[in-house]
Amino acid sequence: MDTLFSDEIPETPKDSGSDTAPLADRMRPHSLDEIIGQEHLLGANAPIRRMVETKNLRSLILWGPPGSGKTTLAYVLSKEVGYGFVRLSAVEAGVKDVRDAMTTAQRYARSGKRTILFIDEIHRFNKSQQDALLHAVERGTVIFIGATTENPSFEVNSALLSRCQVYRLQPLTDEHLHLVIQHALLNDPVLKEQQISVESWDMIFAISGGDARSALNALELAVSFAKPQSDGSIHITHEILANALQQKTARYDKQGEQHYDVISAFIKTMRGSDPDAALLWLARMLDAGEDPLFIARRMVVFASEDIGNANPQALQIAVAVYNAVHFIGLPECRINLAQGVTYLASSPKSNSSYIGIEKALEIIRSGENATVPLYLRNAPTKLMKNEGYGKGYKYPHDAPNHFIEEHYFPIDMEPIVLYNPTELGEEKNISEHLRKLWKKRYDKE
Repeated sequence: MDTLFSDEIPETPKDSGSDTAPLADRMRPHSLDEIIGQEHLLGANAPIRRMVETKNLRSLILWGPPGSGKTTLAYVLSKEVGYGFVRLSAVEAGVKDVRDAMTTAQRYARSGKRTILFIDEIHRFNKSQQDALLHAVERGTVIFIGATTENPSFEVNSALLSRCQVYRLQPLTDEHLHLVIQHALLNDPVLKEQQISVESWDMIFAISGGDARSALNALELAVSFAKPQSDGSIHITHEILANALQQKTARYDKQGEQHYDVISAFIKTMRGSDPDAALLWLARMLDAGEDPLFIARRMVVFASEDIGNANPQALQIAVAVYNAVHFIGLPECRINLAQGVTYLASSPKSNSSYIGIEKALEIIRSGENATVPLYLRNAPTKLMKNEGYGKGYKYPHDAPNHFIEEHYFPIDMEPIVLYNPTELGEEKNISEHLRKLWKKRYDKE
């Protein structure tokens, strides 16, 4: 248990001020104003900023990816509001450690000192460990701050979750990472004494994946590998970074043209039913630090847009992959993505649903009268019934084969085919079924 209970709370974790500490620790912010990124939480009138300004700090759960600043923010909050700070790691701590922390907090409370209990990786606490926090959080014995990389809705007990405000931290953008690196080059006591320039920003952004700690670690390692020029300057090139990190990271700008080029190739390859090439583009994105949830979201869209009812199970698979990626994260979720990609690429294809909704939207947006016929309207009140709402509606389940040839289109609109199933996969059966039900409509095609 890491306990900080002095009148002057340390600004950063132990040893972070030493020149021998890792660069990422040396550059930890000392105040909210020094934190780069998370403007939605820390900007003017943002919720956490307001808590600090009003000295009304509540129990929080900070949810975000590695390197987004969860631990740093917890330390800074303790300094800003002047509270004691107790840190536990859910990987190492047990119920006894939680209770010991509560006892310490109660002792300091009697002397008028409030305490922040910070638990890193709170999602790793089991139910009994989380329950041990409840009483103290309810009574205000401690201000609880939990940090997690997992969705707290699934990983934190509902009782504890209901007593905390959940704030989501976002991965840092390339612009944020640029500011982090520049700040280190200008202010770190070790680096500022050297003439260092970065020539391969794209590679730093790609390998960092929105993680400030990774960016600073990469910079520090590259500086140690770089050979100074004749004038003493150090240039951080793509080759130096690749050599220092022992990996050849593809040039890939997650905010720029490469991002769109590669995701386009990925989608078009799955559409072209080539699982081998699709795996290659998937690997290219993952190796370059692309957000796996972004990839999974595109797969969910693809399942409906390009496969549709030719294989209705494709959408279920894509959604399952998205959920798996969300629960598990990298590096293991690459396996879930690979399974989904190969399934989608290998499935029969149809864009009939996509074409159908586009045609329907075109009709609606053209100003076509789309008044609902009275017999299709609901009649929840007596007045509506008296007005004829629902009158004449024919219930299909009362008819043979559970079907009645009814006019379901808006008033005065001639029925037309918007969804035209293909003859591929499961959609072939759907096509035969619909053409049997609506023979006249499809005969017009």
